[in-house]
Amino acid sequence: MTRCAILLPLLCALPLSAQTPRPAATRSVVHAGVLIDGVGAAPTRDRGILIEDGRIAAVGPWAEIRQRAGNATVIDLSNRTVLPGLIDAHTHVLLQGDITSAEWDDQLLKESIPYRAIRAVAAAERALHQGFTTIRDIGTEGAMYADVDLKRAIQRGVVPGPRMFVATRAFAPSGKYPPSGFSWELELPGGVQFADGVEEIRKGVREQVSRGADWIKVYVDGGYYVAEDGRLRSRLNYTDEELAAFVRETHRLGRKIAGHAMGWDGIDQALTHGFDTIEHGPGFTPDLLARAAKQGTAWCPTLFVVAYVAPGRGGIWPRIVEFAAAAIREGVKQGVQITYGTDAGGYAWTEPMTNDFAILVRNGMTPMQAIQSATSVAARTLGQEQQLGSVQAGRAADLVATGRDPLADITALAEINFVMKAGVVVRQ
Repeated sequence: MTRCAILLPLLCALPLSAQTPRPAATRSVVHAGVLIDGVGAAPTRDRGILIEDGRIAAVGPWAEIRQRAGNATVIDLSNRTVLPGLIDAHTHVLLQGDITSAEWDDQLLKESIPYRAIRAVAAAERALHQGFTTIRDIGTEGAMYADVDLKRAIQRGVVPGPRMFVATRAFAPSGKYPPSGFSWELELPGGVQFADGVEEIRKGVREQVSRGADWIKVYVDGGYYVAEDGRLRSRLNYTDEELAAFVRETHRLGRKIAGHAMGWDGIDQALTHGFDTIEHGPGFTPDLLARAAKQGTAWCPTLFVVAYVAPGRGGIWPRIVEFAAAAIREGVKQGVQITYGTDAGGYAWTEPMTNDFAILVRNGMTPMQAIQSATSVAARTLGQEQQLGSVQAGRAADLVATGRDPLADITALAEINFVMKAGVVVRQ
């Protein structure tokens, strides 16, 4: 038997990815008409960005970088504003909007996890095409570890999408998360991983990390109401001992922890126990914001979704919109690490993910601060500031471009028409 005859069956048995040779090293050079680097420096004009093997090799004046680039492929964005790829630090790709509890119930109880995963692929691609080259997906809402699968499929080039940091199932105590209101005789799937008591919490965190969780998410509070003192208050889901166990075990395993905290009480407890991020947080008050700023706790406010769901949910929700706006204005003044997050999936994926930018600017951020919230600040929140969030040598070559000036009108970010992720053009 010849050598070829021996090798051919072995090659055929290999997966397609193993059979396909790796592409040769690639070099390209971007000509940016205006460059916003994501770290707050003043915009610069006529800049060159040299890209080698998916990373930024050099940034400088166009003439200088063009000469250094040699025969690299030229990408002409000389009539556009170029920025770092955007980061959304709060998404749910396995949800498709849930203004009402019935909408949420239908997805959990009437759609299989494989079907929801298929829809998540479409959501991820939509995010990427809008310029979000990185997302932190902060809970699968009953779809188990499907976010880990999607993350891996994107990493391996099976499907297009942003790079993902995932929180898998999220945690709540028994009886504190839907579905609810059904007959007690029915054993229904949960939208989270239920965990009660310190030992169960430790085991749950270990399980999620072992299955691929980058982050741990905990529903710290619920039962929102306005107290006599005018504050947005809430009822805690866990005891101090339990919350401390979540944080200790998460940090011991080298992960970060996010706390869903809407009211004053939940935010207070999340800050007390050292959560890395506060999600939503409309109940922030000046005293809590001062603590967050001092501790370096990041706040991911998700403003558009609150306004989106408020009319359908009614009750206290229209007031929560007002609380959120007031909290953002004060948070900007106090220099809190405000990180861009949309809660996309909490609203339909047909809505633009850039809506929160205008709300941030309307409530006190400069356009540059709003851009940073979705670039360098978000990267720092994710612990990825040396890899993502800015146009600097050594960072991943994630770039977006728009034909208008976002510093003059932040809604220009809704018109991104060029997207590059890791040196590969995915939209032009």
